[in-house]
Amino acid sequence: MSAPDLFSSAEGDPGAGPTAVPLAVRMRPTTLAQVRGQREVLTTGSPLRRLIEGGGGRAGPVSAILWGPPGTGKTTLAHLVASAAGREFVELSAVTAGVKDVRAVMEQADRARALYDRQTVLFLDEIHRFTKAQQDALLPGVENGRVVLVAATTENPSFSVIAPLLSRSLLITLTSLSDKDIEEVIDAALHAPEGLAGAYTLDGAAREHLIRVSGGDARRALTALEAAAGVADDVRGVRGDAGPTEIDLAATERAIAQAAVRYDRAGDQHYDVASALIKSMRGSDVDAAVHYLARMLEAGEDPRFIARRIVIAASEDVGMADPSALQTAVAAMHAVAQIGMPEARIILAQAVIHNALAPKSNAAYVAINEAIGDVRAGKGTGVPPHLRGSGYAGAARLGHGDGYSYPHDQPDGVAAQQYLPSDLHTRTDYYRPTERGFEARLQERWSWLKTRLGRPST
Repeated sequence: MSAPDLFSSAEGDPGAGPTAVPLAVRMRPTTLAQVRGQREVLTTGSPLRRLIEGGGGRAGPVSAILWGPPGTGKTTLAHLVASAAGREFVELSAVTAGVKDVRAVMEQADRARALYDRQTVLFLDEIHRFTKAQQDALLPGVENGRVVLVAATTENPSFSVIAPLLSRSLLITLTSLSDKDIEEVIDAALHAPEGLAGAYTLDGAAREHLIRVSGGDARRALTALEAAAGVADDVRGVRGDAGPTEIDLAATERAIAQAAVRYDRAGDQHYDVASALIKSMRGSDVDAAVHYLARMLEAGEDPRFIARRIVIAASEDVGMADPSALQTAVAAMHAVAQIGMPEARIILAQAVIHNALAPKSNAAYVAINEAIGDVRAGKGTGVPPHLRGSGYAGAARLGHGDGYSYPHDQPDGVAAQQYLPSDLHTRTDYYRPTERGFEARLQERWSWLKTRLGRPST
């Protein structure tokens, strides 16, 4: 790798013509003011902003690891860090680079500092693909300040980046862009001289579709917009239209080979489709449940919202008939938050299918609702004295804990004593197990337990 290759910061020559470089590259922000999203990590005085603006204090600039989904600005922010104070910029990809390349960067960074007093920013994309040995090779240069490392990853650095490198770097979490951010990115591309320069108009339905399919990924939105402009050009050529070229929904759909989903995340259909997903899982129709899951995902619904609904359904509708459904749903919720789209669709599908196939019971749901109803109605006298806390001075004088039978002292692990308040002890029946799935076994045990506790069994 030669020095010009290492230190080249251009990804194409914008002067070679507007079609020579992809729109997403031409629209890459060159100043902080042009950056969309990431307001929390770019707030005035934040470590990342100070790094970009060239402030590093007496200790100098620190390295940073940018963690976030694709298209959230990791490469852009790395370029902005490099542009501060005239730093050199070197970009490596962990997919193709090795230890030899890292060492070459360090050597040329030393020469740049010695000859030109210029600091080097090393942008390492997909650092999670580097092995431990390759990451170890970065340590001396980062620790001694030979380079400012700006590394990007879509995977949790706690699991994919070695601890010594993590401890020497700022960990900055980036988030997917909001719909408003994506809309601003699209509008800027339509009008900016380096973008489409006002040669196209975008109708409302096409705009909504682009925002929806982008999934918070600015690069994806711009790539789709550029493809849609190409389709619109072809249509215009056939019709011989004059004036700005209109990009409509049909052109956008053709460009990204994906039909627009008739689904409004902020309107009635948001609730209708979510309701249909829940009711299909409750009704045990796996195909219908997967269909509505796909509708929500293709409409750009937040996968975390879907995961939360699945967790609720696993407890409300499956319950103790299959307790493992809740385990699957909770695991899916955490996995989706860590992984994101598009892989999250597989995890959500597994959880939806588990819920739909599982035997159903709402006994736990009914039990807590009835208990809350009694509490709100003022039922339930004081806690029985033998159940009250006895670990404080004066408790014995009040008789707290007297007569309490420790269940583990009994051969069957159950002590025959009163637990409910007196006014509820003999007439309360909140939990009524069904005969479905695992709960059928619980029904037999709960009946025996109530008899053992001296309570009527239903």
